[in-house]
Amino acid sequence: MAAHYIYLISSLPMLYFGVKPEITSQKFLDACLSLIPEDEFETLKSIIENSKPANSSDFFKQWFKFETELKNELVRHRADRQKKDAGKYLRENEYWSSSIIHSAMSAYKSPSIIEAEKLLDMERWRFLDELCAGHYFDFEVLLIYAIKIRILERWGKINTANKEKLLEEALN
Repeated sequence: MAAHYIYLISSLPMLYFGVKPEITSQKFLDACLSLIPEDEFETLKSIIENSKPANSSDFFKQWFKFETELKNELVRHRADRQKKDAGKYLRENEYWSSSIIHSAMSAYKSPSIIEAEKLLDMERWRFLDELCAGHYFDFEVLLIYAIKIRILERWGKINTANKEKLLEEALN
């Protein structure tokens, strides 16, 4: 089955943050369907659908620890601004990174919500690249690819949204 990973991964287009992907999440899943085991396909599908995967591999443990710490850092900044104790809002976590602290602070201080979200997604992208180190043709590469496609598709929706209509709806 490993030979299938080599074929599949080498046939996927490169993904770049801020650039519209050359492949949709559905086409990615279609490409994976016959080339990977069914349980792995279901895991990828759950990532694309933004539901928590049943898989509890080391990859997911690292990813969820990272996400939890990123959210905890945002909570710390919000609580500090409101002069509240952040402790009761924090989730227990073992992960720590100075880049998360910097990214969360930059996002929090950004006057633009869109720019703040972009900074947070750039930090997520950086972490995914870090997780990808040493993985070339294995399932973890496909997991990272699925999360990156989800990030890019989200930005595609943000960039093509009718901003005037959204503003009108928000003001009414």
